[in-house]
Amino acid sequence: MKLTGEEAAMRGGEFGPLRQWAIEHQIKVGAYLGAQDFVPVAQAHIMADTESLGRAGVEWLEGWASLPQRQRQVRVPTITDPRGTDFAQAARLKQQPWMLDLERRAIAAFEALGVLMTDTCINYQTIMPPVRGEHVAYGDTGVVIYSNSVCGARSNFEGGPSALSAGLTGRTPRYGYHLDAHRQATFLVELSWTPRTLNDWGALGGVVGRLAGDYSQVPALHGIERVPGPDEMKHFGAALASFGSVALFHMAGITPEAMRLDDIVAAGRSVRTHEVGETDIRALQAHYAKDIGQVDLIVFSAPQLSLMEMQILASLLDGRSAKIPLLAVTSPQVKPDCDRMGLTARIENAGGTVLSGMCFYQSYAREMAEANGWRRLASNSAKLVNILGGYGYRPVLLSMEECVAAACAGGRLSARNQV
Repeated sequence: MKLTGEEAAMRGGEFGPLRQWAIEHQIKVGAYLGAQDFVPVAQAHIMADTESLGRAGVEWLEGWASLPQRQRQVRVPTITDPRGTDFAQAARLKQQPWMLDLERRAIAAFEALGVLMTDTCINYQTIMPPVRGEHVAYGDTGVVIYSNSVCGARSNFEGGPSALSAGLTGRTPRYGYHLDAHRQATFLVELSWTPRTLNDWGALGGVVGRLAGDYSQVPALHGIERVPGPDEMKHFGAALASFGSVALFHMAGITPEAMRLDDIVAAGRSVRTHEVGETDIRALQAHYAKDIGQVDLIVFSAPQLSLMEMQILASLLDGRSAKIPLLAVTSPQVKPDCDRMGLTARIENAGGTVLSGMCFYQSYAREMAEANGWRRLASNSAKLVNILGGYGYRPVLLSMEECVAAACAGGRLSARNQV
């Protein structure tokens, strides 16, 4: 890779051993992926919960945190994905003391490196959203796909070490979605039906993700009847990334790089086309509803809930009572507003639990299932439903209204929610 004088100095150790490690790591990644050089980045976002890091990863961070301050501070704003717990609610979730100890150690190490502990996967809704054309180094797949597609920023999926390296060096290898050529559509989706609810948007993301199937694919959707709102885009993109490893999508006439179809499908270029309608979306939802009958808990998470989603949930619970655990996970930026506006109290007075700064599947979900006797789970997040099968759960994808109804019915699903 071609290096600037400053990058060569980092590699030579002139900026300390941590930045030397970071640039060496990035050179290896860049060489493997065919990058010619680096691109400066304005922000970094680290996905580094302790379930993924493990004890060895935390000890590795602590080693770097012991360096002199000038050698260990990140160079660009660097924020974090959700943590593995909400300390205020850990006992209720039956998380173990060793989990909390590991979290505290990881937090202390990140803070020593100058990382801002934002603990959110919806930073594009709350914290300095990227702008069109801005190069960033983001880790969370839902963050990357929303920032690429809806904001028009430029990021690849960055693993934890790579995102931390970007924060320390202020650049990332120039490959993938930092390049114009890789941002063109590779296939078209002709829609005959526009989703109405968040779980429908997520299911559409799942359907399109399965059609894509790998990171290099860029779908372009045509035929959407109205502009989706931020939460609809959020659920669609998170599911698309989860089901298909997709990092960028276009919506013709809606997303910033696809005002015209010609913008992302050059004239004369042929791409495959798929027709998708309501039947396909209902089939994906029905797949998860087979023989489930009843659920043990309701989880709204992955992505974290926006203020608007929290308001809707509070309204749905007004005058009702959840008879099984109902968890609503939001960000540390949204939670204080929910407290101030009374939304938290309304949800919790109805038997729900509001969690802040964590993500259900990054919070030792398997261990929580064993400790609490949880097996069958309902959510309106297609991303969460797609992931939790790997943690031993039987998940079902419902609307927020249907999830609340199930919670208030003691976990029983209505006949229309069963297959």
